[in-house]
Amino acid sequence: MSIQKMKDQVIVRNEKFVDQAERLKPKFFETIVKPAALIEVKEDSNVIHGWKSEFIAPISTLSDQDYGKNDSFILDFGNHYVGYLTIDVRSTGSPPDAPLKLKLTIGEMPVEMAEPFENYNGWLSSSWLQEEIIFVDVLPGIIKLPRRYSFRYIKFEVLETSPKYRVVFENIECKAITSADIAAIGTISHEDPLLKKMDEISIKTLADCMQDVFEDGPKRDRRLWLGDLRLQALANYETFKTNDLVKRCLYLFAAVPDKHGKVTANIFVSPTLIADDTYLFDYSLFFISTLHDYYYATKDMETLKELWSTAYRQIELALDRLDENHIVRDSSDWWSFIDWEEGLNKQTPSQAVLIYSMKQAINLANVLKSPQRYTLKERLEEIVEATKKHLWDEEQQFFISGADRQISWASQIWMVLAGVFNEEENKQLMKRLLEVKPAVGLATPYMYHHLVEALIISDEKERAITEMKAYWGGMIKDGADTFWELYDPKNKDYSPYGSHLINSYCHAWSCTPTYLIRKFNL
Repeated sequence: MSIQKMKDQVIVRNEKFVDQAERLKPKFFETIVKPAALIEVKEDSNVIHGWKSEFIAPISTLSDQDYGKNDSFILDFGNHYVGYLTIDVRSTGSPPDAPLKLKLTIGEMPVEMAEPFENYNGWLSSSWLQEEIIFVDVLPGIIKLPRRYSFRYIKFEVLETSPKYRVVFENIECKAITSADIAAIGTISHEDPLLKKMDEISIKTLADCMQDVFEDGPKRDRRLWLGDLRLQALANYETFKTNDLVKRCLYLFAAVPDKHGKVTANIFVSPTLIADDTYLFDYSLFFISTLHDYYYATKDMETLKELWSTAYRQIELALDRLDENHIVRDSSDWWSFIDWEEGLNKQTPSQAVLIYSMKQAINLANVLKSPQRYTLKERLEEIVEATKKHLWDEEQQFFISGADRQISWASQIWMVLAGVFNEEENKQLMKRLLEVKPAVGLATPYMYHHLVEALIISDEKERAITEMKAYWGGMIKDGADTFWELYDPKNKDYSPYGSHLINSYCHAWSCTPTYLIRKFNL
């Protein structure tokens, strides 16, 4: 063990767990991919999901084109990739008497090609926007971009040459990388073409997020977040079965708790393992969920034994947040994630996440024959009874949250997933939810996953499929190659960050249709 201090954060570093995680570093699979089409640039800021066919030319025509100052074009690689770009460039005309100044704009969606990054006004750092200004002093030359990119499209803008020469671009390729063995997994045979397509895009989303760890998004944030990891791991068990990568991520989180034993919400792995200073009530508890699901997928008793104390500690810390009525204390700060929905009160969904996690902890304690299972069961009974007494509104037939007694989708969904009521009562609650449609709704694919799963466990499979088709099917209709971090069918420009340019269009928590389809035989 070693102690690290960063500002007010004190991290207790477990070197044994760090070493174990390092031994589990994944093998990478590399594929060389080339652009599929050349797109003429049109001044059309309304382009969001694609171009008209008359804008598109065969990629074979690229080497026949030469470009000078203020010329531009876009390359379409035909699908989403994560990797490293190489570009050959040569001059034509007189010998080049000045360097080439080239701007590359690299994006996952057409909107990133159509709207200038200079117009970005969001609150996340603009350095996440993928662009390069490159000078080539000697022509011909090979441009090898050292940074890893997540993209489908590249916009080329020739900012400067000289009046004496023009340039030709050719042999453009990307070394696409992932730690997912895509060749080892087959597609499902499904009579419903939309569900089949949904499964394929989910798998592509998961694969592109599988790098050195399960990243949340390969464009942004490129980090390991516990909430995303839990869902990625579930999708992985039904597809790639790269279970050592899940194990690696569990050990990374367990290696750097704070001085109280709390697991951080996310970690960085470069240049070394660093725990972020963001701690979330629900995400810390999801360490238990991820360990629980990992054990039942692998029966890896050794890992369960080693990480059990870290998992149990998250329960202890969460219980410290309960008031005298055994209800999670509410807070106005960002203490629990749950969803990006504006105005969402987090108290009741967080109470449900605690119950959900405690049940999984009891399962693991029973496997280990730990005496802690008795304490957990006793406390769980108290908390469930308190939940029914203080958070259930008998008149409205909904769970309420916070001092304003808010009724939200998230509160009902998480209480169903936590199993506070029996199956029939859950079914009736979900029916009321879908009929009444409370104003405080759902903002992310993360929360839509939980809606679909709640419908499935409430024996509402057909409605679950309908919701999947409307939501993830809507993304497909709007041009998704990989599923997105955020999607509002009624507001295609939606972003909690102030601009859709910064949104991640390949995002881990959106990969779960493949899990739902395969696990529950949808």
